[in-house]
Amino acid sequence: MRAFVLFMADIEPYSPDDRRGLEQLYRRTFGHEAVDRLRFLWDWARRNPAIGTEPPYLVVREGPTLIAACPITPVRVTVRGHEVPGTWSAGPLVVSERQRQGLGGSLLRAWDRGTGVALGAGFSDATRQRLDELRWPRAIVLPCLVKPISRRALRQPTWPVTANRLVSALSLPVVRYVSRPQPLKEEMQALRRFDSDVDRLWESVAPSLGLAVRRDARYLNWKFIEPPHVRYHAAVLRRDDAVAGYVIYRHLREPQGRVTQIVDFLAHPSDEHAISTLIRWVDREARLEDSDKIRCYTTHAAFRRVLRRNHFFVVKSGIDVIVKVNGVDVPKDFYESGKDWHLTLGDGALDH
Repeated sequence: MRAFVLFMADIEPYSPDDRRGLEQLYRRTFGHEAVDRLRFLWDWARRNPAIGTEPPYLVVREGPTLIAACPITPVRVTVRGHEVPGTWSAGPLVVSERQRQGLGGSLLRAWDRGTGVALGAGFSDATRQRLDELRWPRAIVLPCLVKPISRRALRQPTWPVTANRLVSALSLPVVRYVSRPQPLKEEMQALRRFDSDVDRLWESVAPSLGLAVRRDARYLNWKFIEPPHVRYHAAVLRRDDAVAGYVIYRHLREPQGRVTQIVDFLAHPSDEHAISTLIRWVDREARLEDSDKIRCYTTHAAFRRVLRRNHFFVVKSGIDVIVKVNGVDVPKDFYESGKDWHLTLGDGALDH
């Protein structure tokens, strides 16, 4: 990628010599804890099967000093049957004294020009405003669905104690009805590592998806089995000697209770039995962990339909996703709803 000149600053790809400068940039922007986290995740990020030997960034130098950077995570993306290189980003970092000088916009343009598919989520308001100015496609909401499984499921941290108790009492009959356990009718297997069986699952499912990050064994093992900072659980649905689906989930505590989060999953969108089995497996695991509810984010309309049939309710989502495809031609309506895309909380860095 060639350098871009802005005032006295150059925008260039990250090099190994920039590591100390990048740490200083994180320290100036977010504080010492952010640097500790960056160092902790460095070796894991280097093992991303879609990159080379170093975590990729676009950086802005002013003399020997890094004053801005844009972290990007390479992935392989299938778009309407075509596989192209793509990158996830959470947006540019700019030191406070150089903000409002166009550096963020220039980093976004450089990222856009250097990738086949740009994917982003969790952007700041300032970054979203820059993307609007650059005429990027509008963001879509990453839909959220929740299944209550205890009387505490509907409590809100902003409500007073009496209001939460009242809501719990009034909702209890509904919660008891929708939380009735459903039997597993197919074989599920917990696992510690994905193998080539999931590669065959991906190859069979990918043509039915309008857009999705490639979910093969190398990627899934790196993303969900090997990370040092989050503990995920994984299980696969087996039919005969083949894998018909998988699910990734984790249990976490929030201010008003315990949640089991479906982080990622895959089955053929037309295979309702497989999707339902994956959901019911997580339901069983959530009860064993004494969770109050199960939460799942997914864009694909067919997956959401099966979730609703399994007593999940659509709730307000606070996550927007922005996608811009450069590597292949897409129709004008491609960005309207994302109903045939497969994006989940496990994509990008949304669950980290």
